[in-house]
Amino acid sequence: MDANIIKRNELLAQKVIKGLGTRNMTGYYAADKEEALKIALSLIPEGSTATMGGGMSVHEIGLVQALKEGNYNYIDRDAAEDRRAAMLAAYDADVFLASCNAITEDGVLVNIDGNANRVSAIAYGPKKVVFIVGMNKVCNDVDGAMKRARNVAAPINNQRFNGNNPCKKTGACANCKSPDTICCQFLVTRYSKHPGRIHVILVNDALGF
Repeated sequence: MDANIIKRNELLAQKVIKGLGTRNMTGYYAADKEEALKIALSLIPEGSTATMGGGMSVHEIGLVQALKEGNYNYIDRDAAEDRRAAMLAAYDADVFLASCNAITEDGVLVNIDGNANRVSAIAYGPKKVVFIVGMNKVCNDVDGAMKRARNVAAPINNQRFNGNNPCKKTGACANCKSPDTICCQFLVTRYSKHPGRIHVILVNDALGF
């Protein structure tokens, strides 16, 4: 990566981290995926119950694999016989892993969800939430973050699924009410009521969508 981009990301990350601090959330900066993995594992004690509600970034840094192979109780909803039960177990987990669709320069997290299991667990339930966020997801403000979530993240995520949504065909949000829409619930996290619950690891890389 170009040195100028690295420096810009470092400086911008510090601004985001400062903003997170004013919102009762804790931010970290990782120079690469390997450092992001180390930071994430330092936040997850061995023996912890951990799970996630979807998030490519968590997989991309190797965190899911590390939890499966390590001394952790990782609830894998994709491998569970009862998927709904596995998803409900997330609310009582020690750690919930996630990424976000966008984050503002002053630390506001924006997420869109279809089933709402991910955004609901972010909002309440798990004792700790650990976000893995690439610097490609940083936006100027909430309006920009919402636009990114709807016009970048959602259309790309739609390509992964078998739905018949307009954005899958056009690549842009149509504000649809399709039965297959994955844009059912919008969560804007501007403050954490519980100190030490939300941790955001900003990674000097383009992760997720």
